[in-house]
Amino acid sequence: MQPTARFCTSADGTGIAFESRGSGPTLVRVGTWLTHLRHDADSPLWSHWLEALSAGRTLVRYDERGSGASDRDTERFSIEAWVEDLEAVVDAADLREFSLLGMSNAAAVAVAYAARHPDRVDRLLLYGGFAQGRLRHDTSPRARAEADLMVDLIRTGWGKANPAFRRIFTTLFVPDASIEQMTWFDEMQRISASPDTAALMRNARQRIDVLPLLPRVKAPTLVMHARDDAVAPFEQGRVLAAGIDGARLVPLDGRNHILLADEPAWPAFTRELDGFLGGGASAGSATGSLTARQTDVLRLLAGGRSNAEIAAALHLSEHTVHRHVANIYRTLGLGSRAAAAAYAALRGIV
Repeated sequence: MQPTARFCTSADGTGIAFESRGSGPTLVRVGTWLTHLRHDADSPLWSHWLEALSAGRTLVRYDERGSGASDRDTERFSIEAWVEDLEAVVDAADLREFSLLGMSNAAAVAVAYAARHPDRVDRLLLYGGFAQGRLRHDTSPRARAEADLMVDLIRTGWGKANPAFRRIFTTLFVPDASIEQMTWFDEMQRISASPDTAALMRNARQRIDVLPLLPRVKAPTLVMHARDDAVAPFEQGRVLAAGIDGARLVPLDGRNHILLADEPAWPAFTRELDGFLGGGASAGSATGSLTARQTDVLRLLAGGRSNAEIAAALHLSEHTVHRHVANIYRTLGLGSRAAAAAYAALRGIV
């Protein structure tokens, strides 16, 4: 059954549509353009993503301001506004701790949120993202001219019945798509946002810069990026991984910005996803309903670490670690550190 969209209000009054699907530890997917809560489940481009992201997990996702089912009447697009939207969704969904997925421009939003709320994010996954938009990492006249051209194309052809202008974006995002997939993506551009709003979004994306925030991210981080991505250059994936302490970069062989279900990069992505976050369609639940961060705490606790040592290893406060330990005991029905250590050893966690 299709999840029911809920609505919350961002700090500036913009209404944001969000939904939850699946069960298990929570993964929040930061909103991007070119999605629509009411249409993505039947999409030949997004349906396999929804299935994989919600397998063994609770997936919380939302439509970006100005697009999809969220409020269209807004002209404020910036990292600050996007982070405020994410904060509103997290609060409305009553989430305390969760894994966070940032794709494309949303990777920068995820970085900014994780830097601002280190105790909330237990895992950070970045795919096809960038720390700096095109006009921040390339200041050449050619880059400026190309950026202006793309915005002009959006204003001219985004809302037209003829998809010729939008097909330019489609071939950039999914060059290996079938005719059916390209036709759907052409139409998604038209229905997801108005031409003027899409142009404002594009302009804001090109000016993103969260490079100074990368060293402030403390959550374990996995960066995945298609080697020949034409939307976000692979080098930007390197920048993200290099700037976040301990981050791991996984190159994917492909050129689609939105991975297709039948390309070799897709199973590689889902294997890394499940290995990093836990869960997955065929994964057993060795740790019951523990979050990824609680599993980290349990592993260190079982290894004989004190709360202070666990706090230092995971960049948390001792108060937060104490809360995690109490929640682990309650979730697993345990009464002592010795029992927790035995449980972890029995299930191969240590």
